[in-house]
Amino acid sequence: MGASGSKTRGLWPFASAAGGSGSEAPGAVGADQALVRPRGRAVPPFVFTRRGSMFYDEDGDLAHEFYEETIVTKNGQKRAKLRRVHKNLIPQGIVKLDTPRIHVDFPVILYEM
Repeated sequence: MGASGSKTRGLWPFASAAGGSGSEAPGAVGADQALVRPRGRAVPPFVFTRRGSMFYDEDGDLAHEFYEETIVTKNGQKRAKLRRVHKNLIPQGIVKLDTPRIHVDFPVILYEM
């Protein structure tokens, strides 16, 4: 129930050595906790960059959201309202993290006493 993934061994570098089948041989006691040895290059468990969540506007300002002030006339009175800008925004792109983080899919439980 809730298992939508395939039981076959994929190319994901953090997959378990048993392949996630659940039925291990009697001699493989710690096989479900062992990491797969990388075939080609070593994949570190750390994340050094992330996708930025902010945007640049046409002036070059950087922010999460941009608003523009519009004048609305209602019953003969002028009122200023803020309207959110959705157009002409450029995503920030890739941002380097100050300190490396551990990848969310890394299958090791960190424990401190």
